[in-house]
Amino acid sequence: MKKILLIIFIVSSLVSNAQQDAQASMYFFNPLNYNPAYAGTRGSLNLTAVHRSQWVGWEGAPSTQFLSIHAPIVRKRIGLGANLSYDNIGSRSNLSAMGNFAYHLQLNSKSLRLSFGASAGINSNQYDFNGLIVNDNTDIHYLTSNKSVSPNFGAGIYLHSNKGYLGFSLPRLIEKSIDNNTSKSFLQRHYYLTSGYVFNVNSVTDIKPSILIKYTQNAPITVDFNYSMFFYNKLWIGLMYRMHESVGFNSSFLVKEAFTLGYSFDYPINNLRLNNFGSHEILFSFDLRSKNRAFISPRYF
Repeated sequence: MKKILLIIFIVSSLVSNAQQDAQASMYFFNPLNYNPAYAGTRGSLNLTAVHRSQWVGWEGAPSTQFLSIHAPIVRKRIGLGANLSYDNIGSRSNLSAMGNFAYHLQLNSKSLRLSFGASAGINSNQYDFNGLIVNDNTDIHYLTSNKSVSPNFGAGIYLHSNKGYLGFSLPRLIEKSIDNNTSKSFLQRHYYLTSGYVFNVNSVTDIKPSILIKYTQNAPITVDFNYSMFFYNKLWIGLMYRMHESVGFNSSFLVKEAFTLGYSFDYPINNLRLNNFGSHEILFSFDLRSKNRAFISPRYF
């Protein structure tokens, strides 16, 4: 059964009508991964690392790591950043490395800003079938790996304030053949639309609903809903629902106003729910600010 599922993973990753970008349940902690306009908007030097193990218990199940770093410069009018992601599913692995640039416009005397972002970097896809069980050990596809490295670019826009945000982005603009031998297998553009807002309930509790919509041509739209509560400016507790796919919860804790530790769990509610222990994410985030810029208010985004 597990080997059959592994074959399904490989085939689904080769066809063009599939979501190809790795997903994350705690997307709201790492927007730079899909929107370059987010670079520098936290007003600090921020480092975020995420590890996701999906469908734990299945051989060859997806495993993904995200790493991002960004900061504002030039009186916070410009943001610079970089992000890495590594995704492994069965015999397929994907590495993405992007540099990010953002320009921030102040729209009013308060906190409303509009940011424009662009990114450039590389995507590397590799298929290595040596770990699979085959009938013919002399098969050329078994003896050799298939690897491609190509440049790519991204763009995004991000409207934000202290209480809410709205963003739209295309983290990969160039559609590129994966294996150089067929025009039917290529990296497609992914469109991201995201939004969130914070409601102050009282002096110790805030509520933040958020949504992430991802669209790829010839694939079902992916919609993530998250409902989080923030207690004493320290503790986040949230519930998530990925439409027609999974449900789960997430939590994070702010340590000494600089370190954030988070955990997320989601469990499939479709036909993939059998024989696995759900998906797990671990998050670490660090914000470095100058001493003369105290934490006047918590960072919601």
